[in-house]
Amino acid sequence: MKATPTAIPEVLVIEPRVFGDARGFFFESFNQAAFDEAVGHHVDFVQDNHSRSAKGVLRGLHYQIQKPQGKLVRVVRGSVFDVAVDIRRSSPTFGRWVGVELTEDNHKQLWVPPGFAHGFVVTSESADFLYKTTEFYAPQHERAILWNDAELKIEWPELGMAPLLSGKDAAASTFQAAETFA
Repeated sequence: MKATPTAIPEVLVIEPRVFGDARGFFFESFNQAAFDEAVGHHVDFVQDNHSRSAKGVLRGLHYQIQKPQGKLVRVVRGSVFDVAVDIRRSSPTFGRWVGVELTEDNHKQLWVPPGFAHGFVVTSESADFLYKTTEFYAPQHERAILWNDAELKIEWPELGMAPLLSGKDAAASTFQAAETFA
């Protein structure tokens, strides 16, 4: 497995070693020892999630203000543009974001550590998105920042359509008004 830091060094692009031929492919999608080595410390995952979304669905930018979740995310069908936003006030990269294309063909994964807001938009006809989390889902602590916040200036890909949002995401907080981490 290859781990490459993004412009925000704690956010890593994870690329597994893929073995393929005319019959298909095989790769190890997760290895605890290799992952811990890549991030530089042990990480416990407690929950696996799977979402399926249609083209143009934008989910995020989500985080939990208490019991913050680290997320290891990947796409097994389709493609998404995945975004992590640093919302740790004490961080030198506070308010900055990184975006990575995750597809069924590139097999890339993104490690989004606790302290980040996370979101993605589906760029294919549909996508199956898998993610491991370091904390259980706690709806009472869930928060959301507007996907198109003017201060963050996230450069979402052009879809040829308005993104499809949940009511919760459409009513999300601005970055300026959002609860953030110390």
